[in-house]
Amino acid sequence: MYIAPISTDNLLSEAEKENLYVKLIEQLNKDFNFANEPIDLPLNLLPDELKAQLHEKIYRLIQYKFAEYLSLLYIVDVPEDQVKKLDGSDIMELSQQVSFLILKREWMKVWFRNRF
Repeated sequence: MYIAPISTDNLLSEAEKENLYVKLIEQLNKDFNFANEPIDLPLNLLPDELKAQLHEKIYRLIQYKFAEYLSLLYIVDVPEDQVKKLDGSDIMELSQQVSFLILKREWMKVWFRNRF
């Protein structure tokens, strides 16, 4: 049964435990490339570095390339209602929350693909 992770750290440790961490990075790279916003995460990236690089990328997209940011959310298939619930008053906080939503959606894809 799929149980959604409650935090980024929880999600990344679950991915490592399931031996799907590399698949998660591959999925992120694939979807970011598909959105024409390559992130080029190395497969041996440590979880904290992944978290930091993803957060920085999302922050920059929100700040400087909002249309591309929206396109990325569409391509990753982040539920619109979840994004609308976020407080956009602090861009730093918003980008962390959106990074988690992206990771959650990408993890769901990887997890299901591995199970079925």
